[in-house]
This record gives sequence, C-alpha cells and structure tokens, in this order.
Amino acid sequence: MSQQQGLGPRRAALYLLDQVTGEGKLLPEVIGEGALQHLSPEDRARAQRLATETLRGLARADRMLARFLQKTPPLAVRNVLRLCTVELAGGEAAYGVVNAGVEMVARNKRTSSMKGLVNAVLRKVAAEGPEGWAKLALPRMPGWLRSPLKDAYGPEVVAAIEAVQFAGAPLDISVKGDVAAANSALKGEILPTGSIRLHDGGQVSALPGFETGDWWVQDAAAAIPVQIMAPQKGERILDLCAAPGGKTMQLAAAGAVVTAVDSSEGRMIRVGENLKRTGLSATTVTADAFAFNDGGFDAVLLDAPCSATGTIRRHPDLPYAKDGSEFGALIDQQARMIDHALGLLKAGGRLVFCTCSLLPDEGEVQVEDALQRHAGLVVDTQALDRTGLEASWRTEEGGLRLRPDYWADKGGMDGFYIAVLRKPA
Repeated sequence: MSQQQGLGPRRAALYLLDQVTGEGKLLPEVIGEGALQHLSPEDRARAQRLATETLRGLARADRMLARFLQKTPPLAVRNVLRLCTVELAGGEAAYGVVNAGVEMVARNKRTSSMKGLVNAVLRKVAAEGPEGWAKLALPRMPGWLRSPLKDAYGPEVVAAIEAVQFAGAPLDISVKGDVAAANSALKGEILPTGSIRLHDGGQVSALPGFETGDWWVQDAAAAIPVQIMAPQKGERILDLCAAPGGKTMQLAAAGAVVTAVDSSEGRMIRVGENLKRTGLSATTVTADAFAFNDGGFDAVLLDAPCSATGTIRRHPDLPYAKDGSEFGALIDQQARMIDHALGLLKAGGRLVFCTCSLLPDEGEVQVEDALQRHAGLVVDTQALDRTGLEASWRTEEGGLRLRPDYWADKGGMDGFYIAVLRKPA
C-alpha cells in the first residue's frame, strides 16, 4: 500500500479520535454524522478499526510517547502520535507509518510547524517496536469508573476486566435456527450459552449465512436476557427499548408476537432492516417508552438506557467520551422505566430487566428498590436455571451479574445485569 493510499483511512481515523477525545462524542455518533461516507467500504472499515485500536491502547501509547516528549503537544498532534504509535506497536512498517504521521501534521496549518517533532518522536517509537510496547502496563479505566468498580468487585477483578478490555472482542453471533448447522459453515466456537464466536470474523456481510438471514451479530452476554425470558410461541411480548434489534429478532425467532418500541427513528429503521434480512416479523413503533401505553403483555423486555460501562471491550471510546456525570439521571430514568414496564404487563406477567452496565446501582440496587416499591413483586430465580449460566454469576437479590472477565480464555463477554421480575397474579 502506498503512502497516499493509506492516508485516507488514517486521516479519517484521526478525525474520529479528535471528535472522541476533544469533543466528547461517541464513535457511533460521529460515524452516524457521515464522517466515513467519503471512503470506500474497505477504507471505512480500516478507519474505524484504526480509531478503535488507538482508543483501546490510548493510555499505553501516552506512556510510551511521554519518554520522548518534553512537553505535551496540542491534541491534534498528540492524536497523530497516538495513532501512529499504536500502528507501529502492531508491527506496521515504520517507513509508511512515520511518513503518514508527518504528512497528516504537515497538511494542517495549525500543526505543520511540528512535523519535525512528529518525525523524530515516531522514529524513536519505531525503534522501540512491538517489544517495547509489550513491556508497558495495561491501560486502566479512568478514575471516575475504576473507583466504583473497585468498591464493587475489588482490585483483582477490575484488573482482570481491564485485561479483557484491552484484548478487544471477538465476533459473536445469534442464530435463527439450528446452531450446529450454522456453525458448520461459519467454523466458529459454540459457546456454553449457544452463541457462536468467531475470533477472526473479517467482513461480516461476507460471512456465510448473512445474506440469507440465518443469523445476526450479538454479543453472547446480550443474548442471555431473552434466553432467560424463555419466550413461548404465541406469547405477546414487548421489547421496550428495542434498537438495534438483536433481542427483538431473538423473540420473533422463538415464535412470539413481538412489539418493538424505540424512540430513535434512525435506529428503528435499522431494526426494520434487520428483521427484513432475517425474514422475521415484529410490529415496530417509534415512540418514547413512557409514551407507549398499550398494556396486557405476557412479558416485557426492558434493556434500559444505561452507562454502557459493560461494553468497553467493544466500545473503547466510552471512557473518553463520558465522565460519569450522567449516572444519576440514568439511574432515576431506569427506576421510572421499571415502574412503567410493570404497568404494561398483565397480571402474573414477567419483566426481564437488564442493563449493559457494570455498576450495581444500575442493576442489583434497581431490583432491590423495585421490590420495595411494588408489593407482591418477586424475583424469578428459577428462570436462571439454564445451560451455560454458572451458579457463581447469581446475585443475592436473585439476578444475574455478567462481567467481561468471565470466559476470559475465550475472549470474555460484555458486562450485563439481568433479572426476571414476576408481577403478582
């Protein structure tokens, strides 16, 4: 690949980095605004991969760069150095990476004067190579998140979570039909809970079974809430915060009569596209969850908006785009959503409450508080008696706590909290 050929995705990756670290935006938000639209599909994928890998190794890159910098350069220059350092650490040819870094700085009038610095620093980084990179300590989560997680789980567990987050995430797949048959084509690993895991998935749309709608991408942990709900054919089930639709498709595949609700028009379009591709059916409603008042459901799935702190292994932008200030509002919203969802259930119906969060305030504590607010409400612990779910994952109040360090030897899983609440008959 020529320098010029590689410059487009690198510049796009740099823009993504600048938006996350400078503007506090999340990668999906920036990409959704069209940041990568000018690139070919191949270059879009490369730009996104470069940005993600750089964010995942950002703290380690900063430690390496600190050896060669007398003072911290402006953010635009620092991100060029970070991007190129991560590339060099991954074994990319030094000549191309260093020249690309210099070129990116030179093209910006505000930073062009620092091209000599960038050249000198990156040459020193290249001399360190992957060997020097490997000797550095693993990146840590920021203090605003690390501190409450240490309180909840202890320092050893937090360190184990950080190790899995740094390693990144494989590709997990939920299958519409026969798992073994799908895996014979995909040649992945069937996980204890029935998901298929690919450690080198490549381009998703090119994998066997994608075009025919045999499966969809879904982290193994994210598939467990529906497994625990155990939807039955003909049951009327509400997916209250449905987008992007993985759980909606699970419910529909089980034969349930599904209503999928989400407030985001764009995300609901994606749900519709996913349903069409897989040949599954659900009624889709674009509306605020609190404005949806159709009741009498056999079951409600509430994957509530949350801090998403359990998904950092897939979304390393989160620690840099957030600072924890939104936690209080989210926790209040979750409690109100639980109350609203219970009101949409028929007598004796079940609510599966879940969040992709590692924070007990967004999981265990929410359920404890809900039991206090609603007389007769109980936690259905028998729902957790499913293949692949270990007894040690259960919590005192009767829910299920999933952590990224579980299945670490297999690539981990997203952090989730799940509980099944039964409304009195």
